[in-house]
Amino acid sequence: MQILKKEHAEMNAVHSPLERLSVMADVDMRAVNALILEYMQSDVPLIPKLAQYLIAAGGKRIRPLMTLASGQLFEADMSKVHYLAAAVEFIHTATLLHDDVVDESEERRGQKAANLIFGNQASVLVGDFLFSKSFQMMVESGSLDVLRILSEASAIIAKGEVLQLSTTNDLETTLDDYMKVIESKTAALFSAACEVAPVLAGAPEDQIRAMYDYGKNLGIAFQITDDALDYSANQEKLGKAIGDDFREGKMTAPVIFAIQEANKEERIFWKRTLENKVQSEGDFKTALEIISKHKALDQAMDLAQDYAEKAKNSLAPVRPCETKNILSELADFTISRET
Repeated sequence: MQILKKEHAEMNAVHSPLERLSVMADVDMRAVNALILEYMQSDVPLIPKLAQYLIAAGGKRIRPLMTLASGQLFEADMSKVHYLAAAVEFIHTATLLHDDVVDESEERRGQKAANLIFGNQASVLVGDFLFSKSFQMMVESGSLDVLRILSEASAIIAKGEVLQLSTTNDLETTLDDYMKVIESKTAALFSAACEVAPVLAGAPEDQIRAMYDYGKNLGIAFQITDDALDYSANQEKLGKAIGDDFREGKMTAPVIFAIQEANKEERIFWKRTLENKVQSEGDFKTALEIISKHKALDQAMDLAQDYAEKAKNSLAPVRPCETKNILSELADFTISRET
């Protein structure tokens, strides 16, 4: 695994490519935030209250930033791109609300999961509301191609969530199975977020494909890293409880690599804790020890590195500019982050 130098990591902490994108897109992001606030309003008080609770918690807003950056890169009509970026964020927020109900999560972005405060029914229904609002914003672009791309992404995300349900608690889950899950539930929205602006701008097909491939590979690298952080990160820095994937029996890259190398005793442990869902105090620590023994985190991060490189290489057809440079750096940053 490529280890980034300490000086580089410290520089990223202050001048990360994500922060630089945020600065470049500051005016556009203000417009996007205004649309988010406008479209979450409802005469049913619980809807804006719950939506505001999750959105106010922050988050990196990486997906709408990708849409804005792509819009600037291809000189698209930014007044329409604002609606697409807001739609992307609404789709993402809706999936978070649904995910937390399905996963019975206790924490999201450093605070209590919305479903613990407002209830599962409200979280699911407000998620549905945000999905419907995202489609209203898509229509504002006036492009059937854009509507097709984002609606297909929404369907693929839902399919990915169902696929993950079928692999949870299943020790026979393969790396290929896992990749299909993250390509659907994470990479689909990343690729759509990067693709819609060049489509709107009427960019050449090879450059539209370049942005689609960039988003897809970046999303895969992002999710593999996120799954690795669940077994290695500091809970306070990560903004969510570490070990949730283990407790929920999710089959992610670190576990899959560890199971591939497991001896008989270790396989019995994984079967009890993940497949039979019988866990006790100290089991997560044991899981960390087994994962460390087999260097499963290193294998996971090597895989993430491969996809980060693919993301950077995907940008080759795109014209040279500062935005392109930052997007390339973002691929490396994605796998070097602590949160």
